[in-house]
Amino acid sequence: MVDGIRYDNVVTEGVAKQIANSLRAAILEGRLQPNQKLPTEHELADRFSVSRPTIREALKHLAAQNLIQSRRGSTGGTFVKSPSQEEAHEALTSTMTVLVSMGSFDFEQVTEARFELEQVCCRLAIDRRQSDHLDAMQAEVEVQKGEITDEEFCASDVRFHRALVDASGNGVLQYLMFAVIEALQPLANMVVFRFRERAFIVAQHQRIVDALRARDTEGALLALQDQLAYIREQYAKALEWRNQKRGTSAENSRTA
Repeated sequence: MVDGIRYDNVVTEGVAKQIANSLRAAILEGRLQPNQKLPTEHELADRFSVSRPTIREALKHLAAQNLIQSRRGSTGGTFVKSPSQEEAHEALTSTMTVLVSMGSFDFEQVTEARFELEQVCCRLAIDRRQSDHLDAMQAEVEVQKGEITDEEFCASDVRFHRALVDASGNGVLQYLMFAVIEALQPLANMVVFRFRERAFIVAQHQRIVDALRARDTEGALLALQDQLAYIREQYAKALEWRNQKRGTSAENSRTA
């Protein structure tokens, strides 16, 4: 028998989700441990007083959250899963990408959050950066100076900021910021790419590398703040251009 699962307080409406939430709470609160085997579908159905198809649906919810996994064989069954950092990172990045794409967060919120967190990373990186971090960032600066496509420039931009975050040496910030950068930076690049000047971005990146190398906190933060101001300015231009284009298209449709 597996203790720690609440088998009561399950309402009829959305019963599968209610059961999934009960099991999820037991996992997150540590009442069910990683690699611990859950009761069988029949046992769960009996204890929750529901049908086995309802239990299967509840387990699908948990599997989608990477909280459980099925194993085959004589010792198989459904077990509590301990998600790897990579799986957790992929899930967070995917969720953030969907939220941004659906308009749950506006560009200003996204940009503000990213740069606020990145400034924290920058302060830590001043003392913790190693030569390989500086080398990685400098290598991306050199890539950005070359004749590359917009897609290649955006990819290099992401790698540059990931290297900066990595230099912070803080695993939690890395986890959060890698998801933020990978999910949001490409979107920001796509929005403003036709208006930005690559030379300015490259110059800002070089300023950041030089400041980190000199352990100049003020200089590094100022470079990040200047980059934020520049991106906001280019985004405003992009919005104005898009609105004008939409207005022109609407006018053409009326006169056609």
